[in-house]
Amino acid sequence: MMVAKSTVKEEALQKIKVTKTTHSRLSEVDFNNLVFGKKYADHMLVADFDGKEWKNAEILPFQNFSVSPSNAAWHYGQAIFEGIKAYKDTQDNPMIFRPYDNYKRFNLSAERMGMPQVPEWLFIGGMDILIDLDRDWVPTGPGCSLYLRPFMISMDEFIGVRPSDTYRFAIINSPAGPYFNKPIKLLVQDKYVRAFPGGVGYAKAAGNYGGTMYPTMQAKKKGYDQILWVDGYEHKYLQECGTMNVFVIIGNTAITPDLEQGTILEGVTRASVIDLLKDLGLTVEERPISIDEVVAAYKNGTLREVFGTGTASSLAYVEQLDYLDTQIKLDTTKYETGAEVIRRLDAIRTGRAEDTRHWNYQVGEK
Repeated sequence: MMVAKSTVKEEALQKIKVTKTTHSRLSEVDFNNLVFGKKYADHMLVADFDGKEWKNAEILPFQNFSVSPSNAAWHYGQAIFEGIKAYKDTQDNPMIFRPYDNYKRFNLSAERMGMPQVPEWLFIGGMDILIDLDRDWVPTGPGCSLYLRPFMISMDEFIGVRPSDTYRFAIINSPAGPYFNKPIKLLVQDKYVRAFPGGVGYAKAAGNYGGTMYPTMQAKKKGYDQILWVDGYEHKYLQECGTMNVFVIIGNTAITPDLEQGTILEGVTRASVIDLLKDLGLTVEERPISIDEVVAAYKNGTLREVFGTGTASSLAYVEQLDYLDTQIKLDTTKYETGAEVIRRLDAIRTGRAEDTRHWNYQVGEK
């Protein structure tokens, strides 16, 4: 159960030690030429779980960890993370977009991976203090943001297959430009599988991404940007689009795969886009959708748009989708719905439109 923001912030201030950097690296960053995931802000948050409680919580200058070669995370993959973004509003104040949704999903991932729950004061309160300290790192350029990466890894120095007793939680921040700066080409993957029912597809676990590296490398060699993943049984029902949720607009209906089988991530951007699509008057259906349905809609002229959504990418237009011998080509310059969704989303996240759903978390307020 979430508690009052003032209480969370007060507990965080009492429990988190703050050590400020004596030498900011802000001047080393070209904010007019940001590359995603390359530069990191001055400070980071770190805390340790000793088997019973979280302790040694500290915000300190960005630095390396010292970790044993026998660290359980390296060997057995107990590692989870989140992706969150912070923006500046029109008064130059940092705002974090829907952090409580990420907090909920983070602990859901932790449960699935046999890891401890992270308390609200550490995740939300700690993030607030951290971003307030690094507020000058939040960029204001079009499509830019401060990308926040909370993560947790097991820390036992033990080579044996069992859940770790000890863990480390951390948050690092990176000023970022657009993840995809052009429309993307997708290969429908009919051999390799990202997730099965009963697996960890719904968790933001590191291993989910490690398993996609080789197939994605092969797709990129063929000229594609990402893979459109389908189910592992029939190899035809859409799951995710690279590291994004996928939306298909047919006529006046927007369709996105449902969450029932636990094979896809419950995206925060996905949930936001669903609400905005409804605001635009579209019918939104969360249900299984097959690649055959997409191909049929393309052939009969009712397929209007296909795009991916995610924290890193926000909304990525799909201009080409190849499945076996069928090639779908779309004119993304005519993507009126996707363009309006991202316009509205950006306006809300930067305080240029009223935040009627209370998605933004104001940094620094009690």
